[in-house]
Amino acid sequence: MRAVRYYEHGGPAVLTVEEVAEPVAGDHQVIVEAEAIGTNVIDTVFRAGTSPWPRPLPGTLTGDVVGRVVKAAGDFRIGDRVAGLSEDAAADLVALDIDWLTRVPESADAAGATVLSMPAPLALGLLRAGRLAAGETVLVQSAAGGIGHLLVQLAQLLGAGRVIGTASTGAKLDFVRGLGAEASGYDDVEGPVDLVLDAVGGDVFDAGLRLLAPGGRMITYGAVSGTLPTVAAHRLFELTWVTGFSMLAWRRAFAPQARAEMSEVSDLFTTGRFTATIAERVPLAEVAHAHEILDARANLGRVVLMP
Repeated sequence: MRAVRYYEHGGPAVLTVEEVAEPVAGDHQVIVEAEAIGTNVIDTVFRAGTSPWPRPLPGTLTGDVVGRVVKAAGDFRIGDRVAGLSEDAAADLVALDIDWLTRVPESADAAGATVLSMPAPLALGLLRAGRLAAGETVLVQSAAGGIGHLLVQLAQLLGAGRVIGTASTGAKLDFVRGLGAEASGYDDVEGPVDLVLDAVGGDVFDAGLRLLAPGGRMITYGAVSGTLPTVAAHRLFELTWVTGFSMLAWRRAFAPQARAEMSEVSDLFTTGRFTATIAERVPLAEVAHAHEILDARANLGRVVLMP
């Protein structure tokens, strides 16, 4: 079967599609034949070798896989349509943990349904961890991206009074406005805000922190810029609150809530309360092109690989 590997750090050209052995299911795993694979922008940083969290070589690509079960386990049967997160996602066949699988309706678009395993539950988990209250102001950094555009929609569903989304180009700003949010350049946001959600890090994190109202909350859930955020203690004396968030840590620490949120976003998705925008569907064999799009931060919504 085909799978994506890279043996050195660098640009998209280091990605290779090669023949590898089929995965073997571990305990509590199914094997899924992929229909669509949602890409994650953090993999561009891993691939480039600039991540604050370095990974060993050879490298694989993470992602959210939608497909059909071909080797069953637990309550899942052959032919079931599911979505799940994998550390080796860009492949024809993928092993997925049954504890964090979600079922996908037959009527659902496979590419859109890739948000059900991680991006949409992550967005909801961030808003819940940030204790969003009705009427509050939320700032979503990088709001036109794969996670950001879901955060904008879910914040509105949870009753935010004002949702501001930052973006870097006119097309992205228009896209954010189309989601029902205020749109702003990164340096033009008018505060104060109650909750900031940031996966960029570096200067973008610092700017968001300065916008917090007393009692405001800042959540960092990544560092796509390659620069991990740092917080001077005197910032906290202004009665602001800062924490990090990881989907994997959330699942370990609060498994029942995390599972409930997976079910909640699945219901919201299948009833059309929020949508997943697919920027581009790229054949698996052209994975380097998918990473060129991600590197350029040119996508409105999610870039999906199609086996």
